[in-house]
Amino acid sequence: MTVAACDRPLGGTAPPPRIDPAEAKVPDNYIIGSGDQLSIFVYRNPDLSEGGVAVRPDGKISTPLIEDIQAAGKTPTQLAREIEQRLSKYVQEPNVTVIVRSFIGPYDRQVKVIGEATDPMAIAYRDHMTLLDVMIATKGLTKYAAGNRAVVVRTEPDGTQKIIHVRLSDLVKYGDIDQNIEMAPGDTLIIPQSWF
Repeated sequence: MTVAACDRPLGGTAPPPRIDPAEAKVPDNYIIGSGDQLSIFVYRNPDLSEGGVAVRPDGKISTPLIEDIQAAGKTPTQLAREIEQRLSKYVQEPNVTVIVRSFIGPYDRQVKVIGEATDPMAIAYRDHMTLLDVMIATKGLTKYAAGNRAVVVRTEPDGTQKIIHVRLSDLVKYGDIDQNIEMAPGDTLIIPQSWF
């Protein structure tokens, strides 16, 4: 006896719509940046593995047997393959995994917050990051902030700068979701001080 699969779940409701994989947006691969913390794992070679490797300001890292290798600007997989290639002089068929432990990302993909945020900082860009995500990360506005005069400075692909006016006080204090715009890599949020 065979049981046929049914497209309809119990309860008689229609199944969720199917998503065509060709239409699904594939997120960009993470690009390593200066200040990131990496773990380098060399299979069956614990002496060559490193648990906490910082990417230096020049974008390079150092690991056992490899003094300097460019890490910034590469994906973890690309870096792992390059380390394998360099280690192959010393180890037969090395198998390397690079794990990003803490990340800032490349400078041109960071979202920078300056001015009257409680904790101004550069934040690693994430897919679909919104203005509210940025405000949560920076712990909101100071009591001196003129949040409704804030601007997002965005560099367009052609190199021109676009100014987007946002009403942060309305978003943060009153929940005006219309102000919750999606951020882009490299955006700078400027929060001015209020006039007394």
